[in-house]
Parts: sequence; C-alpha cells; structure tokens
Amino acid sequence: MGKYVIKRLLRGAVSAIIVVLIVMVLIYSLLDRNKIFSGDPAYNHTASNTRTTYEYSRWESYGYVDYVPYADYLRDLVKAGEIDAETQKAAASLGRKPERDSELTAEYTAKFREYYESKGYEVIRLDADTKKNGQIKSGGNPALFATKDVPLIQRAIKYFTEMFQIDNIHYVPEENDIGERGLTFTLYDPMYGGEKFSPAIMGNGTRHKYLLYFDHQFPYFHQNFLTINLGESYTVNKGVDVFTTMTETQGSYVLSTITFPTGVTLERADDLHTATYVEGSRDSIASNAERFTDDYTNVRTINKGMSRMGYSFVIGIISTILAYVLGLPIGLLMSRHKEGLLDKIGTIYIMFIIAVPSLAYIFLFKAIGGSVFKLPTLFDLDSGSKLMYVLPIVSLTLPQLANLMKWMRRYMIDQMNSDYVKFARSGGLSETEIFSKHIWKNAMIPLVHGIPGSIIAAMVGAIITERVYVVPGAGNLLTTAINRYDNAVIVGVTFFYAVLSVISIILGDILMATVDPRISFSTKDR
Repeated sequence: MGKYVIKRLLRGAVSAIIVVLIVMVLIYSLLDRNKIFSGDPAYNHTASNTRTTYEYSRWESYGYVDYVPYADYLRDLVKAGEIDAETQKAAASLGRKPERDSELTAEYTAKFREYYESKGYEVIRLDADTKKNGQIKSGGNPALFATKDVPLIQRAIKYFTEMFQIDNIHYVPEENDIGERGLTFTLYDPMYGGEKFSPAIMGNGTRHKYLLYFDHQFPYFHQNFLTINLGESYTVNKGVDVFTTMTETQGSYVLSTITFPTGVTLERADDLHTATYVEGSRDSIASNAERFTDDYTNVRTINKGMSRMGYSFVIGIISTILAYVLGLPIGLLMSRHKEGLLDKIGTIYIMFIIAVPSLAYIFLFKAIGGSVFKLPTLFDLDSGSKLMYVLPIVSLTLPQLANLMKWMRRYMIDQMNSDYVKFARSGGLSETEIFSKHIWKNAMIPLVHGIPGSIIAAMVGAIITERVYVVPGAGNLLTTAINRYDNAVIVGVTFFYAVLSVISIILGDILMATVDPRISFSTKDR
C-alpha cells in the first residue's frame, strides 16, 4: 500500500505540473496581454510615454516580461559603489532626444544599452513627446528602458522552485540595522501580555515575527517556518499571495483587547501572530511607532467569516453527504421496483438534470427558493443566518443526487442478474438477505471509490454555483480572477484544484481497497 501511494503521489505531482503548464501556455501565450488593462483605472489616467512605461511595468508584474528602467540601472551602480549619488543624478537626466544628452548621460546610456543588449534584452528609447510650441506633453518625458519576454519554461521553473519557502534569520537584508538576529523561545507569548501560558518561537531577521505559536483558533497550533507561495495577486487581492487569499478569514472585523509590543493596549482586530517585516514601516507611519518596536508591522486582521477555501469545503462536503444519503437509498429502491412508479419518477428526474444546462436549473432553483420559500439568494458574510447556505447546497446536491441514483440503480440491476444471486436464491435466501448481504455490498464498491472525487467535483462545480449566489469561495475567486485577468490567481487556484483531484483519486483507491478485501495494492513475491 505504501509503495502504491508514493507512486500515485509522484504521478499525481507530475499531472498537476502538466496542468499548470497548460494553463500558463493558455494565459501567457494565447491571450492578448493588453487585456490586463481593461479594468485598470490607473491605465486610463496615463498618456504618451508614461502609458508605455506603465504597460511594461505592469507586464512585468504579471510575469510577461523582465523590465529594467534606466533609473534602476543607475541605482544598482550606486549600490555596487561604481558611481556616487551626484553622478547618478546627473546621468539620469535624459535629453529630449539622444543627440541632446549631456556627455555623462550619453556615456551611461551607451553602457546601459551595451550591457542589456549583450544579455538579449531589447533597449527602447522614447523621445520626448512635445506640443507644437515645443513644450513637453503631460506624460511625454523621455524614457529609456530594457525589456525581454520571460520564456515559459523559465516562468514555470521559478513558480515551482519558489512554491515552498523556508523562513530564516537572513531574510532581512544584511545592511538593515535590526539588532541581533536569531530565534527566541518563550513560554508566555507577549501577545497575551506575557501572563498567559502560550509557547511561541519568535524570530528577528526572519520574514515572520512568529514562526510557531498556539492560539484559540483551529487547528490551535500554527507555524510560519514553511510557507506556500502560489503567486502574488495583482487585482483580486492586490499584493497578497494566492494561498493566503484562499485561507484568510473574511467579513467584518472581530475586535478584541490587544497588547502591542510597546505595551499599548487597544481594541483592534489585528492578528499580531501574522506580523511580517516591512523595511522602514515603523518610522514612516506615526501609529506604527506608537504600537511596534520594530519593522514587523504588517499584520492581517481577524474576521467573522470563514476563508474562501473554508466556504467551498463546507458547501462541497455537505452537498456530497446529502447526495449520498438520499441518492443511494433512492437508487436502491428504483432497482428493486424496476419499471415501477418510483423508478419512472426517478428516471424523469435524472433525464431532467442531464438534459438541462446546469446554469439554467441553478437560476431556476434560485428563483423558486427566493420567491416561494423566501430563502436568501445572495451570500452575506456578516449575516449569522444559516439559511443562506441552503440554495447553494441544494444546487450542488441535485446533480450529484441524479448521478448517484443512476449508477446505484445500474449497479444493483447488474448484480441482480449475476450468477451468484441465482445461486443464492436457489439456496433459499430471501430477497432481503440477498440485497443486504450480497448485492448491496458489491454495488457499493465502485460508488465508494467516487466519494472523495464527488467532494472535489462539488467544489469544482461550485465555480458556477458560487458565482450565481455570490459565495465568497475558491470557485468564485477563480471566476473573479478570470474576469480581472489576474494571472497569478488563475494559476494558483488551478494548481489547488489539480492537487485536490490527485488526492481524491488516491483516497478513492484506498477506500475501495478497504471495502473490498479482494483488492490489494501490494505485490507478493512468488
């Protein structure tokens, strides 16, 4: 069993990687990269050369190109000690046209061009965009930059090699004065005023302030030594990693009394356990100086609602349980009373679900549920009512229910016509005993295999359902990302679904082997 699971995990990992590569090809090679500006308000407020440089900077953010402005090149020369700040300032002043550059500027622009062209970059010089009277138009200042398209294979390698990040005390640049680097173990977490017994490991020089801690939220034990990086969102949840976007809580703030590192006590929703390092953040913001003793000031908030992943899991699991609880008995009864009234009604329902597009009956159930039963048709994060879960769960349950009814009926009828059933009847067993001891168990084997897959299918199918009912889940996140051309979120959520699919297949095999003793994944030497 162990070898089998390892092999399937390895094959599954390869499959997930292939899926991500296909999605990357579709996004970065086949879609027009200019689509990312369709919902960008800042883009519409730029013009002339400023618009061009803005396009390249955003393309770099989205992973299309590597973009290096001339000013960044000069800044790197200062850091390397090759020029001083005064020379940098003088060389940065571009003329309206190349022939109007100063000698110093011409020297360093030539070095810039030579250096980056030798590395395969295209160096672009934009002359000043002037009016008829000679004045420079708004956004028309001259610009110089180097750019190169990022190859797909390079993008993919970077994505997978940087997916898992291990925090360490050298995360903060060595030149930053942060005091003594290292890890500190405490039995009394300062977040609770140093009075409550709560072990924690804290870092200095690390990205996260808390690397290990305990709290009152499931699963109660948390760590930041190893974090998952699925890419940074650029529009849906700007500046936040996709994995964090899927796992952080939502809704209105949960206020509590918090003791900050300076000893100040405030009613806030800040989660100090999520504090990460941001250079210069303490001194640049007055409120940070009052609350924090260092630059570990970037914290997330605690909210009432669940995470996007949480909503998708809850709705998916409940709908799957309901589908199995209802679908299997109904399918069994349909098979036992073949051609009867129940069988005919069930067959009509199955044909309806198969024939009608899912979007159509979801809107139908939404209209009926809202007008007839007065159920909430939209999700409200701040509402404590559980009724808002009803329609999304029903919409996900009904297609699963039809599928289980169909297959349960088929498997049961197939088993009823088997030779072992005829022998059981000739042996004097009653129909009830034959169904409960033989037919039922054999018919359940292929259906048990599909349980984990059904949960995943419910979550993937929830892409449409979550959109219709505005459920803040992973499925809705994906459709929102597609509409806003947030490439990182699209790739990240796709990878998330691919991994879940692999796990569901393996769990299905294990469940089937557990139910059917005839199935074994181990090999014996002969």
